[in-house]
Amino acid sequence: MPTINTLLAAQALPFIQQIQQQQPLVHCITNDVVQNFTANILLAIGATPAMVIAEEEVSAFVSIANSLLINLGTITRDSAKSMLLAAAQAQKTQTPWVLDPVAVSSVLSFRSDIAAQLLTYKPTVIRGNASEILALNGDNCSAKGPDSQDSTKSALNAANQLALKHNTIVAITGDIDYVTDGNNIYGVTGGDIALTKVTGTGCSLSAMVAAFVANTTDSLLATAAACYMMKTAGERATKQYGLGSYAVALIDQLSVFTTTHQ
Repeated sequence: MPTINTLLAAQALPFIQQIQQQQPLVHCITNDVVQNFTANILLAIGATPAMVIAEEEVSAFVSIANSLLINLGTITRDSAKSMLLAAAQAQKTQTPWVLDPVAVSSVLSFRSDIAAQLLTYKPTVIRGNASEILALNGDNCSAKGPDSQDSTKSALNAANQLALKHNTIVAITGDIDYVTDGNNIYGVTGGDIALTKVTGTGCSLSAMVAAFVANTTDSLLATAAACYMMKTAGERATKQYGLGSYAVALIDQLSVFTTTHQ
């Protein structure tokens, strides 16, 4: 097992500032539940979201986007076609792309089969919870739909194996986030339990990762920086009293991140 390095704020901040300066266009093929929240999260960090999903359009749009997110949350046969076309085009144009294998498991075979096909198009990053990463690697897991019943530490070996097998970055997010390329690991601490109580925070983090890897040669550190930004903003947002206010406060904290992070 490689040594786990703790990500430092000084390592993350340049990536956060770069997002605000470059305003990358992020093509999101994401699930129906989180589209609005995801778009607002991306706008808050300085990126430009676009939810283009028609199979007649995805290939052309991938070609002009700075990065791509594919999220399997509410996958259908039609959206699966769009996902596969987009991933193929991303590989062709060398557009960085992120795979979020929501609820992949032995129980949900359709999405698991599509995830396996998507892996052949070499995602830049795979971002999931511990159960999803275990399942994607073919290991036993304890999932409750899209929610993980496994610890992130328990999925670290699977993440390393996936990263090496597919030459990609794997981010396991949960109580502690781990980001690995199979040889180097960053651990990201912090966050708040409220992040797990608001629908779309994990899916939106995958979109943030897509924004962070849009224009960089260090996808490992960029992915860890995205995790750091979400966890830190999640901590700051806890001053609000209820989950509805918390969701809004999270967007607020992301939008003022660099001005308040002194």
